[in-house]
Amino acid sequence: MFTIDTRSRIPIYEQLMGKLKELIIREVWKEDEQLPSVRSLAQELTINPNTIQKAYRELEREGYIYSIPGKGSFVAPVKKEISGERMMVLKKELERIVGEILFLGVTKEDVIRLIEKMDAPERGSEDDNS
Repeated sequence: MFTIDTRSRIPIYEQLMGKLKELIIREVWKEDEQLPSVRSLAQELTINPNTIQKAYRELEREGYIYSIPGKGSFVAPVKKEISGERMMVLKKELERIVGEILFLGVTKEDVIRLIEKMDAPERGSEDDNS
């Protein structure tokens, strides 16, 4: 499925959240699809189940997944509306990232092409990381 870098400065639960978000956003995992159990994912990644539980709890708080007691965690239905507060946070994060990319010498046109490429209907494909 994916790997976690235990030597990274990024906490393991944040790495896990990022990977899971990516799978959801790229529609590798579909709406209402069940996620791996905490126990099975802990065994697969050889990390503490509490770390996975923390990542799942945060993803649920952010609206990416939902839990059914006794059944597990599932991909949340896509919300077409987004809260103003969340949109503001995402815009600031995007501005910071684009600013850094431009500072590093990438042209505005290349940034626009990258965004257009991300919007292409090739969802579900994880093999293009350029």
